Amino acid sequence: MHRSKMSNAQHLARLVLAGLVAGGIALPQAMAQSSQTTDKPATQPTKPQASQTTGKPGAPPDKPAAAAAAQRYRPERFAGRAGSYYRLVWGVDSLGVKWVESGEVIRFTYRVLDPTKAKVLNDKKNEPALIDPKAGVQLVVPQMEKIGQLRQSSLPEAGKSYWMAFSNKGRLVKRGDHVIVQIGQFRADGLVVD
Repeated sequence: MHRSKMSNAQHLARLVLAGLVAGGIALPQAMAQSSQTTDKPATQPTKPQASQTTGKPGAPPDKPAAAAAAQRYRPERFAGRAGSYYRLVWGVDSLGVKWVESGEVIRFTYRVLDPTKAKVLNDKKNEPALIDPKAGVQLVVPQMEKIGQLRQSSLPEAGKSYWMAFSNKGRLVKRGDHVIVQIGQFRADGLVVD
């Protein structure tokens, strides 16, 4: 028992040391950038600049092309081993769970890389389930009278994205919940509902 306390203390000391080192590197850089912006003399007269596209004096310049073409930051959901696992074992990536239709439906999406490995996800014999341990519920894909199940069950093709919709009646699964999607032998843990 004494050994584990020592390990925790050593671990905490290492974390604190790492934070100090990182702060020691980042702080001088931030201060150098702020001092560069404050070093400009305030007595220089400002000239009205012409807009880059309109050419009118005094008009604000348009956004640069790089900023206009910028995309929303989307972090890699499964960095490292988890992402490699889903790609190598199941032939899929870009797994996502989204709260749609005002929360009445939870949509699970994935992109197929290897159709033979990903076949189990599209197999009609495998009943999909979305499990939320926090809420204590297990959602199913609803069966509609004239449409059938709200999921794609065709043969998977490489490069295509597929989806299935889980009924979230009562909106028990919330945004930010960590859920599990299970389809036959396939199981994806720790998916975050967007």
